Amino acid sequence: MFKTIVVPVDLLHKEALSKALTVARDLARTYSAKLYLVGVTTETPSAVAHTPQEYEAKLRGFAEELSDETGITMHPYPATSHDLKIDLESRLMTACDDVGADLVVMASHVPGMAEYVFSSNAGYLASHAKISVFVVR
Repeated sequence: MFKTIVVPVDLLHKEALSKALTVARDLARTYSAKLYLVGVTTETPSAVAHTPQEYEAKLRGFAEELSDETGITMHPYPATSHDLKIDLESRLMTACDDVGADLVVMASHVPGMAEYVFSSNAGYLASHAKISVFVVR
């Protein structure tokens, strides 16, 4: 059913990804699908990495660690953005197009007051992506 699955990851909040990663891993195993971990960083230093190259190495290490733990190969897909607040969703959708994804499995948080004013990243993707989006809370 699914051939290529994308999981957006925030390396600053890895602990919040466990449910989404479990769902993605199980789906990848069930359908023999390729699994990509997509991480988006800025060109300027951040709390995760000082450079895009350092971020890519950390994302690669995270993918390798999860691959070793689960037995499912997870491919890192690093992307760079000038401003995450402005174009995070578009970078995620571009990554989905680049790898030929047919499913996004995405972690979300319990909605709060901010979501009444600003949409969530998961909500935006679910509303605008041309592929299936599985939002995991």
